[in-house]
Amino acid sequence: MFPVGGVGVMLLGALVAALVCLLLATALRRRFGTVWAFSFAGFLWSLVVVALVTLIPYAGAPGIVPADEAQTMCSFDYGGPAPQGFWLFSNGQRTLNTALFVPSGALMTLMLARWRSAVVLVPLGLVGLLGYSVAIETAQLVFARLDRACDITDVVDNVTGAAIGVGVGLVVALVLRPSRHRTHR
Repeated sequence: MFPVGGVGVMLLGALVAALVCLLLATALRRRFGTVWAFSFAGFLWSLVVVALVTLIPYAGAPGIVPADEAQTMCSFDYGGPAPQGFWLFSNGQRTLNTALFVPSGALMTLMLARWRSAVVLVPLGLVGLLGYSVAIETAQLVFARLDRACDITDVVDNVTGAAIGVGVGLVVALVLRPSRHRTHR
């Protein structure tokens, strides 16, 4: 197995994804408008960053995780199996889990605010972000080599961050009014 992991790999992945998404936004800008194009590309970038931070081993690839040490089911103990967790920020894992999903919620809302159906699409998008969080936690459980813990607390924190992001996105949408930036065809 090729050893991949660590914060450096996460940051490099985020940088490469940012460049690709910037090119995508630039390509879409003329057809869909600046606000929508950059919101869409930013939303995709935020999802990639979430995947990088949650699915790449933070201390390098652990190699083989012995079967007796591998997690066999998700923890439904609110507070999590590893409260010390991944301390990238001084406030801890819970702050990181919440903060990671704020941009996704905000950019999704800004992207969807262009249409009148946003009243329906934004709540559905929030449910989609919940599903994304559950999929990540499931992957952390299934792939023991990630050396991560599947935890219901992470899902709650992720959805809380996404909901905060939706609120931020609504405020930004009121200021930018993306529906006014529709392109004329």
